[in-house]
Amino acid sequence: MASPPLDVDGRVFHFGSRTYVMAVLNVTPDSFSDGGRYLDPEAAVAQGLELARQGADLIDVGGESTRPGATPVPAREELRRVLPVVERLARATDVPLSIDTYKAEVAEAALRRGARLVNDVWGLAADPGMARVVARYGVPVIVMHNQREAVYGDLMGEILRALEAAVARARAAGVGDDRIIVDPGLGFGKDTGHNLEVLRRLGELRVLGRPILVGPSRKRTIGHVLGLPVDQRLEGTAACVALAIAAGADVVRVHDVEAMARVARMADAVVRGWPPAGE
Repeated sequence: MASPPLDVDGRVFHFGSRTYVMAVLNVTPDSFSDGGRYLDPEAAVAQGLELARQGADLIDVGGESTRPGATPVPAREELRRVLPVVERLARATDVPLSIDTYKAEVAEAALRRGARLVNDVWGLAADPGMARVVARYGVPVIVMHNQREAVYGDLMGEILRALEAAVARARAAGVGDDRIIVDPGLGFGKDTGHNLEVLRRLGELRVLGRPILVGPSRKRTIGHVLGLPVDQRLEGTAACVALAIAAGADVVRVHDVEAMARVARMADAVVRGWPPAGE
């Protein structure tokens, strides 16, 4: 059963009708894929507009790398990186902006300047104020599964329970049920085998009754399977995106928007019968 429609600042997302594409915009010096390329606000805004042109349905702006081993960034520095970009992009495009942060202070400042979603890689567990900020602003939130060590007794069972707890945290703060998106956290506290199993069993997350977001783009798992560096993982990403859509993903978070929007459109035509015949 499809999740209910989601209104994001007047743009309605009809989950189940097609797959939506979230673009990655890293305003960082050390992200695993494109660290440093868009640290300058001018470059970041230009890239954001290009991602919108390529067909992004959402743009996820992040100021702290969450790759394994990355150095944590103080909120003050994260704010310095993301706020000029969010503020200028919000004026320049009608594509909704997401703020990729687990800090309530950063989320609130970005929401004040035009962000319309929050993407929390720690599922509202890292900062006790985050759920309250999301509820106060009435915005959607993406809650992701994450943990420190890649050790599991029951992989999907543990992911499901953790996401259920994240959903409960959001509800307890007053976030509406129709405002919560779940993400199994590919590459976060998971090894290659875990990530592949999550993709195979993604449909099991449907029991949560929430839209499912998946972020396989250029991930280390693809590099391990294909023996390729980050800049040669386009086809591996495409395979993961198509299979995730077949398994029930509603949103895919990607770097290569133009190519993956085409992959999603083709996969949707097979899986969901979209676009309609003759369109």
